[in-house]
Amino acid sequence: MDSPNSPSIPHPSLSRYLQSNVPPPVLIHSLHESRSSVLSLASNERYIFSGSQNQDISVWDKETFQLKDTLRGHTGSVLGLEYAKDKKWLFSSSGDSTVRVWSTETLEPLYIIQPYMGEGAGDLFSLAWSSALQTIFIGCQNTSLQWFDFREPISRSSSSSSLRRESEGTPALGAGATSGTSTPNKLATARQAHKFFDSYPQYERKAADIHAKNGKPGRGSPDSDRSDASGPGEYLCIPATNVIDSAHYGYIYTMTILTGWDQGIHLATGSGDELVKLWACDSGVPELVHEFECSHGAVLALVSEGDTIYAGCQDGYVRVFDLETKTFVRTIIVQEGVDIIAMSMLGSDLYTCSADGWIKRWSASFDCTASWKAHDGIALSSIISRRNTYESSGFYLISGGSDDHIKVWGVTPPKPRRSVASYEDNDVENPNKSCIGSGTFFDTMVYALSKFTTIPSISSIPAHREDCRQAAIWLRKCLGQLGAKTSLLPTGEGNNPIVLATFSGAKGEKPKRRVLFYGQVELLLHYDVIPAPPEGWHSDPFILTGRNGYLYGRGATDNKGPIIAVACAAADLLSRRALEVDLVFLIEGDEECGSKGFKQTNAIGNIDAILVSNSTWIADAQPCITYGLRGVVHCSVEISADRPDLHSGIEGGAVAEPMVDMYLFSDDKVRPQTTEEKDLYKLLSAVTNRPASLLSSRWREPSFTIHNVEISGPKNATIIPSKVNAQLSLRLVPDQSLEDIVKSLREHLQSSFNNLRSPNKLTVNVKHTADWWLGDLEGHWFESLESAVQEEWGVAPLRIREGGSIPSVPYLEKEFGCHALHLPMGQSSDQAHLPDERISLINLRKGKAVIERFLLKVAASCKDAQ
Repeated sequence: MDSPNSPSIPHPSLSRYLQSNVPPPVLIHSLHESRSSVLSLASNERYIFSGSQNQDISVWDKETFQLKDTLRGHTGSVLGLEYAKDKKWLFSSSGDSTVRVWSTETLEPLYIIQPYMGEGAGDLFSLAWSSALQTIFIGCQNTSLQWFDFREPISRSSSSSSLRRESEGTPALGAGATSGTSTPNKLATARQAHKFFDSYPQYERKAADIHAKNGKPGRGSPDSDRSDASGPGEYLCIPATNVIDSAHYGYIYTMTILTGWDQGIHLATGSGDELVKLWACDSGVPELVHEFECSHGAVLALVSEGDTIYAGCQDGYVRVFDLETKTFVRTIIVQEGVDIIAMSMLGSDLYTCSADGWIKRWSASFDCTASWKAHDGIALSSIISRRNTYESSGFYLISGGSDDHIKVWGVTPPKPRRSVASYEDNDVENPNKSCIGSGTFFDTMVYALSKFTTIPSISSIPAHREDCRQAAIWLRKCLGQLGAKTSLLPTGEGNNPIVLATFSGAKGEKPKRRVLFYGQVELLLHYDVIPAPPEGWHSDPFILTGRNGYLYGRGATDNKGPIIAVACAAADLLSRRALEVDLVFLIEGDEECGSKGFKQTNAIGNIDAILVSNSTWIADAQPCITYGLRGVVHCSVEISADRPDLHSGIEGGAVAEPMVDMYLFSDDKVRPQTTEEKDLYKLLSAVTNRPASLLSSRWREPSFTIHNVEISGPKNATIIPSKVNAQLSLRLVPDQSLEDIVKSLREHLQSSFNNLRSPNKLTVNVKHTADWWLGDLEGHWFESLESAVQEEWGVAPLRIREGGSIPSVPYLEKEFGCHALHLPMGQSSDQAHLPDERISLINLRKGKAVIERFLLKVAASCKDAQ
């Protein structure tokens, strides 16, 4: 496994592809537009309306699928269509900077709405109708949000005079003009040519003025070529009072009225500035109440279901937000780098239409349940429509593409998804049967871990440096999909980046607690692994393999399994709108080779507690909480002679040999053992069948180890080496001082060497140090964690210590001025660092559930404290 030829990096999507045995929706019918892309769609009980690039709106009979009529009038591409069921109106917006209103009963034009600034508003990309407000909202190219309120009286005389002037070739009333019978809200304006937003081709040499005499008016069209046209409808104008300038810092491509959520009227808008904005519209004037950051390119499509809104982005990502808590819930990676142009919802099923012509269906659990090539070009538009009255139980998914085709697909709604309230009800009615830790996110957890395991992120082998970087990139995308805001922190040349991810809890008036979930040196969260030579493995170490209730693979327990478990716990709470603390991940990639380049904590901010999960239980049957770690000093001691290697048969006994000079010693004070500790060691001795003195020696007594001795020259029995290097370590315990131990070690080694009066040279190099750590067993943080473990496992956890060291724990405690907690997830038989490394499915599931319980308890304690 040390070969640089590593397997390919897995696709980052956490959505399972479940469509292998499920056929895609059936193509019911195909409608062909005449050499024109289908940019927009709408429907009612009788018709399908399609807006095209060729300026027309085609009307298709929904029962016979035949072309019923063509609505002409726009002089630019029809970019948006919106059906107002209560009015039986169809709104259409265009690149000609007008909105037209059509009767869906007579198919005649009713009104032409000019935006404020006329053609200066540019292309009108999006529309949204509010029946409660009787208002049409318009998203403009000039970044303004505009609206027209039909509750206000429309002046018939003003509209008629405007039409009369147009038919006579006379410009209509200017923006500042008034008439005796018109209201300021309904003035018709002359359209002035604009150097940037001019809709007419330059070679036609005519001004961009729809009121100019460019031909016989007909059915809303200035083209004299169209003999089947009728009157254009009444002209209406949006006043300056109905405009929000710079509503976004980009074109407003999409918008939707939010239904089934809250008691008020809300509008959501998406833009090229990568933001989704939420507007409260109860007063009739949109008021900005929240902004969602998408950070994945322009927002091109928006749909909602209940209290959840989905934003389709330019680079193939769908961002999912919760409207109630104003939190980011999940990311769906549809296809990286392929724009999502349109989306539709049927119940909890999401349909995404992409620039590669593919449509995919996503379930409430964000799994892909169908995927098919729908168009031979770009899939540009889509809607969900109920079938005709004779088949009222069925639905159509209607899609339009750049291949000049409209496709009608037969689709069925999914089963109702479990509501957030049902989780709460179950907790109340069945307190002993919690839904925590089960269901969809357990499936996601195993699926994600199977992908994560395939990346051979071996930090100690330079040939795998790129694998480590790719593991960091993959993990960042993974955590991002689960609901975190993510970034990579550089750690210096030649070191692997740190993954920083923050799961933000529900926003409230009081400041939230923040928990740092950190993985670092030897016994903590880290995405790097040690090498996995194939000897001793019963399956490929870099393919997660399930056998007899265990998942086998390098990193399964150390430390990729716990990373994914905690991330899925946070995602589960987010999906239930129950995360009320901020959970910050700081996951490094050099733990297995000394944590090079760590201490990147500047970007984190304030932290209230540190949570660690990077060790195993003391046995296999009972859960544990680790509350103590030894410190460590790693150093090399080199004794060298100012001469080359010699032959022992010739020079043996005649020279001062460096090997003979090698001698070491260490001593310092140790905290005495308390009565409570003695009782705990007796309990642990009974559980593990090991002497209490052995456990005490491993956990709370210092140790000195010579790991190896290396010599210069050929390794044979006849050579007197000129250089001898020993690798040694000291394990520290409370209350030993790390600084004093290092100082004493250097002084003792030098003093002892000086007493030898040797001509050789001594060099002491302290390579790595870590302080000891002892947790607080009395604080509410520890009590919350301990009770969470007991509730999930049904037994009180054992309190244990570790003989190893995690440098980051005491460092971060000092850095943030808070306490650290250490929750081991794996069993003692998990074979960490050995062949057949594994973690049990039970431990993985319950470990995730413990984290959920702990975070809920922390949030509850914060509320009590407030």
